[in-house]
Amino acid sequence: MTTISRPRSRRERILGLHRAAAIMVGVYVLAHLANHLAALRGIDAHLAFMQALRRVSRVPVIETLLLAGIAVQMGSGGWLALRHARRQGPRRMPFERLQAWSGAYLAFFMLVHVVSVLLGRARLGLDTNFWFAAAGLNVGAWPLFFMPYYGLAVAAVFAHLACVLRRRLPAGVAPAARNRTTLAIIAVGVVTAALIVAAFGGAFYPVDLPHAYRATFA
Repeated sequence: MTTISRPRSRRERILGLHRAAAIMVGVYVLAHLANHLAALRGIDAHLAFMQALRRVSRVPVIETLLLAGIAVQMGSGGWLALRHARRQGPRRMPFERLQAWSGAYLAFFMLVHVVSVLLGRARLGLDTNFWFAAAGLNVGAWPLFFMPYYGLAVAAVFAHLACVLRRRLPAGVAPAARNRTTLAIIAVGVVTAALIVAAFGGAFYPVDLPHAYRATFA
């Protein structure tokens, strides 16, 4: 007997795109966070890690695919979140809300961050390296904005991932164990965010900004 498969719904197609983009973007984001954690060993360690990573990420084809993946991730994620919110309304569970809000913040952060990096490279002629990220954490009152801006972004990556994994754990996993796993991943994200912000903010060693980077906030 021939089985006729039903056409995928619009939601299934968009969800498939979202997941495909998430794999590509997620690999880069995790490598990017590892790069930032290398700053715990010093600025030179961070710059060396970044140069190695750029041998792949700055290949024009890969960079173009990555930027396209980010755009797909933001667009599809927004559509899915709004659709789910309309269907569920106030009945959404806490972790569902956290997944939606962390995804929304990541979309905002990625849009602002990608645009600022591209403008920094094209318009200001700056190497968007350690100094580019550290500038906002070491000039005047700007840390009051950039500490939560960067910190929430890192924490949101782990929170969003934790909520997604929570839904994909085997059905036999007890709710308490499911919650503990989710909260443990979120806790790792909070600690990671604090360490990265502290390193770039000069908590572990002096961060003497070159003039070109300091001038962007002067």
